[in-house]
Amino acid sequence: MRRDWEIRSHTTGIVFARATSTWVMMNQKTRRLSKMPDEVRAEISPWFINKQAIKEESVEKIDKLDDNAKYINSGLQPKRSDLDMNHHVNNVKYVGWMLEAIPEECLENYQLSNIILEYRRECGSSDVVESLCEPEQVGIIEDVNYMSRCPIGAGFLNCLVNQCIRFTHVLQVKEDSKCQEIVRGKTTWKKRNNHYPYCG
Repeated sequence: MRRDWEIRSHTTGIVFARATSTWVMMNQKTRRLSKMPDEVRAEISPWFINKQAIKEESVEKIDKLDDNAKYINSGLQPKRSDLDMNHHVNNVKYVGWMLEAIPEECLENYQLSNIILEYRRECGSSDVVESLCEPEQVGIIEDVNYMSRCPIGAGFLNCLVNQCIRFTHVLQVKEDSKCQEIVRGKTTWKKRNNHYPYCG
């Protein structure tokens, strides 16, 4: 089951952000995935619409990271306000923990333009989380290729506006000397444009 979101200006209709998600059902006793009962599907199917906020793309594999990751932030613990009604850490906190490992230089000079999350397990109030982050070489290669295509007279700064870098992320907890992954993710960052508050 999908849930999509679109954030736009009520006045101008300009779209600021789009998001999509895939939801599954889980058996509360076994904590395993479960098939959606026909009666539940029949109850919610009238609300389904044949429209997507983001066009379907091939699922990109998110690589596993280990303690050799370039950036690591350890000792992250959830607060009471981070928990949902099931006493699990909410999704927004996961994003915050991932950003904790992003280098400061990136946060100052780039803005987040895309994020992909792949959930692996639940995170509870007693878990101590480690945030791993690794820059992707593909982003650097794309920047070099883009610079080589800049038209004469475009100016160096204008070319930098479209620069982007990418990071792979993993949130994990250590139990009995073994690492248990909570979330894998990817973030894409575009060069900040100081002249415009929002770049489409």
